Parts: sequence; structure tokens; C-alpha cells
Amino acid sequence: MSLGVLTNIAAINAENSLNQTQNSLNTVLQQLSSGSRINSGSDDAAGLAISDGLNANQAALTQSAQNAQDGVGLLQTADGALSQVTNLLDRAVTLATEASNGTLTTAQQTSADTEFQSILTEIGNIGSTTNFNSINVFSSASTSFVVSDGTAAGTSTFTDTIGVLTTASVGTTAGAVPGAGQALNADNLLTTTAASTALTDVTTAISNVSFQRGTIGADVNQLNAASNVASSEQVNLASASNSILATNFGQATSDLAKFQVLSQTGISALAQANSVQQEILKLLQ
Repeated sequence: MSLGVLTNIAAINAENSLNQTQNSLNTVLQQLSSGSRINSGSDDAAGLAISDGLNANQAALTQSAQNAQDGVGLLQTADGALSQVTNLLDRAVTLATEASNGTLTTAQQTSADTEFQSILTEIGNIGSTTNFNSINVFSSASTSFVVSDGTAAGTSTFTDTIGVLTTASVGTTAGAVPGAGQALNADNLLTTTAASTALTDVTTAISNVSFQRGTIGADVNQLNAASNVASSEQVNLASASNSILATNFGQATSDLAKFQVLSQTGISALAQANSVQQEILKLLQ
């Protein structure tokens, strides 16, 4: 090879190799300091796209689990209110049974009727004042709860209708509109005859409320299952995303040692390549 000073090919090659080594060393140091294998699109474009998609799915699933739990909270609020309604109806059964006995005086029947009417009023109050997040729980309008992974195929909508609760509609029966249950007549006193009719109505209302609570319980179980599935899927996606993004510290520390050595040898090689041209001066002596 001829000697010349215009172009030092050896030095150029050494410099290029050193620049590549420094870039790789900087990348490894960034991976070690951030804990992430992908810190820019140039690190792994395909991996970054997959990870971003998985992160979007995780965000949707995290909120979906909360959506389902919000639905559970609303339904459990309704169930708790209906539990109190059952307690009130149980007392109403006692009063109607007592008033149906022909041995009561008029004053005693009036006293029983006063408490009976108070029970009916309280049932109506429960229906009109029970709220969840400022939303009336006992309503004929349906409520939808969405569970999704962020895609159309992975979206499920759960619809529940608790129904109204008034003295004209207590509980529900199979095949009926939720809340379209037994009417409790709050008009004439609990006379012996009226008490027998009221006893039948109240007993039917208790059965209807029990059926309604069973339906609500089934819906609660369904939403809990949906929430658990969403949470489990979110964990799995987080694991998948982590395997793409997270720095492999064993590999990264090994690369760090390699590039540090290459950096040092590259600097030495560049220095040697630059010194080769100094030999030309000897020819001029």
C-alpha cells in the first residue's frame, strides 16, 4: 500500500467504528439508567408499537374493572335497601295478622293501622331517596356497565334495570318488568276483613322482593366475574408489555463491559492510525 497524507483510510475506519461503539455504549447506559429497553422509536420500532397498543389495552381494562365495581356498588345499594324493605314487610305481616283477629278493640285496630301506614310510607321513602352517586337507584330506566379492552371485539355491555319501588309496586316476579311487583293498598283501616287482604298482599310482596334480590345478586356475581376477568387480563398484558419494554440487566451489563472495552481499543486504534502518517516525515529527513 502506498503512503500518503491526503486520506487516512485506517483512521477513518477506526473513527467510524469508534462512533458506532459510542452510540451503542450510550444506548446501553440509557437502558440501564431508565430500566427500559426501548427509549425511542429507533431502539425497536415494532416493539414500541406493540407495547403502546398493550398499554392502551391495559388502560381500558383498568377502567373497565372499575366500571364493573361501580355497577356492583349500585346493585348492592339496591340490595341493602330491599333488605330493609323485607324487615319492614315482616313487621307489616305481624300487624296485619294481629289486626285480622276479631278480639281487637277499635282503638287497638287504629293503633295497628297507624304503624302499618308508617311502614308503607317508609317503603315509599326508601324507593324515592335511595341514591348511588346522586343517581336514584330504584328506577325503571336501565343502567349500562361497559367492560372493554379498548377494541370493538373485546367490549361487553351489561345492562341492569332495578325497577321502581313504591307502595304500588314492591318487588318483582319472573317475566315481569323489574319493579312491577305487588301493590300495597294504603287506603281503608286494618279492620278484620281488610287485614286479611293486607296480609295476603304483604306476604306476596315479601316473595316478590326476595325474587328481586335474587336477580340483583345474580347480576352482582356477573359483574364481579367481569371485573375479575378484566383485572386478570390487565395483569397478563402488563406482563407482556414488561417483557418487551424492560431492560434485561444481565444482557445490558454484559454489553456495557463489551462496549467499554471496544471504546478503549477503538480510541487506541484511532491513535495508532493517526500516528502511521507520522512515519512519512522520516522519508523527508
